[in-house]
Amino acid sequence: MKSQSRTVKIQAFMIKPKALTKQVPVPFKPARKNSQKPRTAIKKPSKITKKPRASSLGQKFLLLSVECAGLSGLGLVLIIFVLGWSAQRFTGTGFLTHMLPFAVGVLLIVLIGGLLLVGWWRLRKWLSLRVPVVIFLVSTSCLALVYWSVGQAGFIDAYGHFRTLVGGKEEVRRTTIGHQVYAAYRRMGPAQLIKLVERGGSFDSDINEAARRFDVDADLLKGVAAAESSFLPRTSADGGHGLFQITRVPESVKSAAKSELKGAHLDLENHKHNAFLAAATLKHYLNDMHGDLFLGLLAYNIGPQNGGLRFIMKQYGVTDFATIQPYLQILPRDYPIRVLTYALAFRIWKKEGKLLAYEEGNNAVKIQKIGIPGF
Repeated sequence: MKSQSRTVKIQAFMIKPKALTKQVPVPFKPARKNSQKPRTAIKKPSKITKKPRASSLGQKFLLLSVECAGLSGLGLVLIIFVLGWSAQRFTGTGFLTHMLPFAVGVLLIVLIGGLLLVGWWRLRKWLSLRVPVVIFLVSTSCLALVYWSVGQAGFIDAYGHFRTLVGGKEEVRRTTIGHQVYAAYRRMGPAQLIKLVERGGSFDSDINEAARRFDVDADLLKGVAAAESSFLPRTSADGGHGLFQITRVPESVKSAAKSELKGAHLDLENHKHNAFLAAATLKHYLNDMHGDLFLGLLAYNIGPQNGGLRFIMKQYGVTDFATIQPYLQILPRDYPIRVLTYALAFRIWKKEGKLLAYEEGNNAVKIQKIGIPGF
């Protein structure tokens, strides 16, 4: 057994090792010195938010203003037109035939208006991302539509009924008196009025200056001169002097006129002085009557004697021109109507370059659109 184990060891020892692969020596390369600095982590710069330019902000504000003006204007025009038309269509006291349909119409206006606003808001979001210029075009179109519609006869008629609806009894009285002026203009006619208008042209500078100094309507002041003297300055039998037939005026009025004339001595035969006194007197009575045009003109005509218009109104318990008319004689009662008729003629001449015949074509609507000066 021992001899066998020895032979195995000897054989194991005599086994030749496998041929080793020849390794090629690698030439030694010295490590290069890295002249570059070690890399450090580079921080990415944070995104800088650009501030919007002032010009772009101004442009956005302008576009938003145009949009708001266009939509608001169109909404107001539609509300006035629909309410005015409804007031005319359903006027009356019947609940089922008048009041209920009018109330339903108001409710429909609110609902439709709300739906249109919601629809426009959604459409605007879509347009602002894709075609923002359409928003501006829609806004300017609304403004153009508003400008066009307010001059149409249908809107003017609806606006009159809307004023009556909102103003109530006061507006009814005002409208009634206003139509007295239009009717008087119609009866006089352009042929008669044009003589006064042409004659009054030579006093324009003095009257315009006086009106400007005392903040009264120039055409209204010309109407007073036309009613007082027909632009024929003179001293009359009842004590009237000059262009405006000045008689007695309150002392405060004289002081105001003198102050505006730089302390000059008041000469009633001087057209400028006369006009300044008239403008100061008219302004005084308009303030005294709290801006009521008809009562102011009536007080101007009656003057301060016997307590003036205030005493008459207190005596008869009246508060406005419509209720005091039955208590007055023809002359003072018709005085405001005559003054405003002449003033209307001056206003039409200024606007149209001629006097319009009230009953011809669409002139009645056009004249009512021009309006009564100071009214």
